[in-house]
Amino acid sequence: MVRIAIQKSGRLNEDSLGLLKSCGISIDNGKDQLKAAARNFPMEVFYLRNGDIPQYMRDGVVDLAILGENLLVEKGEDLQVIEQLGFSKCRVSIAVPKNIAFNGAQDLEGKRIATSYPNTVNAFLEANQISADLHIINGSVEIAPNIGLADAICDIVSSGSTLFKNNLKEVIEITRSQAVLVQAPSVSTEAKQTIEKLRFRIQAVLRAKQSKYILLNAPNNKIDAISKILPVLKSPTVLPLAQDGWSSLHSVVNAVDFWEVIDQLKAEGAEDILVCPIEKMVL
Repeated sequence: MVRIAIQKSGRLNEDSLGLLKSCGISIDNGKDQLKAAARNFPMEVFYLRNGDIPQYMRDGVVDLAILGENLLVEKGEDLQVIEQLGFSKCRVSIAVPKNIAFNGAQDLEGKRIATSYPNTVNAFLEANQISADLHIINGSVEIAPNIGLADAICDIVSSGSTLFKNNLKEVIEITRSQAVLVQAPSVSTEAKQTIEKLRFRIQAVLRAKQSKYILLNAPNNKIDAISKILPVLKSPTVLPLAQDGWSSLHSVVNAVDFWEVIDQLKAEGAEDILVCPIEKMVL
């Protein structure tokens, strides 16, 4: 049995449960439960406050957690990241009121900065040899300049809409963050075996999200050239068509390179190109 902690509520909660579901793990969770068991996998899920999770891991309450990298900088630098998950991406940034001219980091000298991430801000200030006063706030940091509590804030930013609504502008990006799978310092041998099974499933899901299945028709004399453009798998599957001199090629392409690859394939004579999503990809 492996015990995994996820955020009690919010976007990271939804994305984490979505990942487990994609891994074929069904969670019997009712409303307001703090702990739930999986029906078809040796796992218990603990729904905890985000900031409390690192200490629960050190105390041996849970074996794994899905956290944002930004929280590890604040409270969990001693914890081991075993998988980068690629979702819940955001950045930790400095923002100031829109009507304030800002020329660079040195403009923060002597200013008051409101934040929920003091360790991140202090590291940034020390690296830039800036002296500033920190006001540590848990939640609703963006309101601080409007009520005269601070001259600037440091908070997580995803779309930037919250800053916009509070008449703030992002001026410095300190770091970027994404969800990661983190392992506790002490884990039983039995739990480690289950963790490896979970990682295998997660990797298959993430690999599929980063790839597209592609089918195309091409002249036989172009098969070698086209095969060199499709390097994701060992080699494309080649099937003869009813029309003499033509074959169908099946392979996988990286999603980020998709349009560039399509242009190259067309230039080499590929026709009738079909692209499909992949649910799982096991290598």
